[in-house]
Amino acid sequence: MGGEVVVVSFLNVKNANVLVLGAGVTGKAVTKVLSARGLHVAMVDEDSTRTGEKVITLETAKSSDWDFVVVSPGWRQDHPLVTHLRSKNFPLVSEVDLAWQLKIEIAPKQNWLAVTGTNGKTSTVELATAMLRQGGLKARACGNVGETIVEAITNPEKFDFLVVELSSFQLQWSNSPEFHASALLNIADDHVDWHGSFSKYVAAKVRILDRTELAVLNADDGDVVRATQHWQGRKVFFSLDTPSPGEIGLVENLLIDRAFVSDPQEASVLAQLDDVHPAAPHSVSNTLAAAALARSVGVSYEDIRSATQTFHPGRHRIEVVAEVGGVSWINDSKATNPHAAAASLASQLSVVWIAGGLAKGATMDQLISRTKSRIRAAILIGADRELIAQQLVLQAPQVPIVRINPDPPQLATLMERVVLEAKRLAQPGDVVMLAPACASMDQFISYADRGDQFRAAVKKLVVEA
Repeated sequence: MGGEVVVVSFLNVKNANVLVLGAGVTGKAVTKVLSARGLHVAMVDEDSTRTGEKVITLETAKSSDWDFVVVSPGWRQDHPLVTHLRSKNFPLVSEVDLAWQLKIEIAPKQNWLAVTGTNGKTSTVELATAMLRQGGLKARACGNVGETIVEAITNPEKFDFLVVELSSFQLQWSNSPEFHASALLNIADDHVDWHGSFSKYVAAKVRILDRTELAVLNADDGDVVRATQHWQGRKVFFSLDTPSPGEIGLVENLLIDRAFVSDPQEASVLAQLDDVHPAAPHSVSNTLAAAALARSVGVSYEDIRSATQTFHPGRHRIEVVAEVGGVSWINDSKATNPHAAAASLASQLSVVWIAGGLAKGATMDQLISRTKSRIRAAILIGADRELIAQQLVLQAPQVPIVRINPDPPQLATLMERVVLEAKRLAQPGDVVMLAPACASMDQFISYADRGDQFRAAVKKLVVEA
């Protein structure tokens, strides 16, 4: 469990030998920061394509002595190398804990706000950051979104607030950070293969509350409510229902605050429904959570509404790529689990659905039962596509299924063949939506790569055709 991680004070250890597990984005950022402080840093990675001056082999990592080890997110706690390093009593520290120690040293007055959840983290973090900036605060979005936390901490520009997106992997490994407020957006099947069970995944998510002053919680999510019922700190619930005193919610077309008002019997308007883009239920829910974080640090209602009106989610999240011949083409490659895909499908009426990839231990039965009336056809790709196909056959046998095999002919890439098939199936009024419900790494570099290839294929074969 995360409690096994040893938190040590190491930043001023001269000539320390440091091992960084992972030579990806996080590992490289940590290595750069620690090397600049004069520490001797080496990286190790299971991916043999990640090479460089500071990358060593697994055998060298096992046979060397280390003053401490920094663990990038994604390394399982039962990984053989992790087990070996623990047996040698080398202190293991997460990148998040490393960043917190840097924060104490170089930015002691800085506050952190945190967001976790199965879906919606990035949009909520970015919107909350926009709200804080609109309110005149120096804020930075970081963590599992774009910039790492150690990069944000060591940025020459000093920030009043970091708004930190935290994955279950990061939370599992971390112990030190203290948050002014934390938002838990939702919990659904995801990364069960990594954590070992859904209950362990939930436990990792809830660890965000271990060191937070105020919890922003989704009252519409039963797993969130159950998992946090024994937490004793201040809770602010948000929902798409009429809010009770102390809550944030929805009244007709208004987003309403009854939590951060001087009189609990009063209510103040945060924004209107048509201020939210897109105005899908999950997007409104994320906006309420972001507004709660912003109100927790005193951002005005005017600034919250202004930021909401001008905010649009980043690429690969319900991104309209094209509208041609009465058919909309939407890239939601960031929908990497069934919960996210269900939210996307539910926002449309007639969908030619592109799905499949690595399911990460998730099941597809609830996804199909919730959205089958909106799926007009399905184009399936990837290693676990049959999990989706089986549920479609069982629950929606009228939905035509097209499987795209992984071996592409010379004249078209995999995604180009997908788009050509979608173009054949789509009718005016349909939405062609890439919402895979699965991770991408079986056939693509990342969800962003998958989305980029979809965009490029649509531009080439639909827009320019």
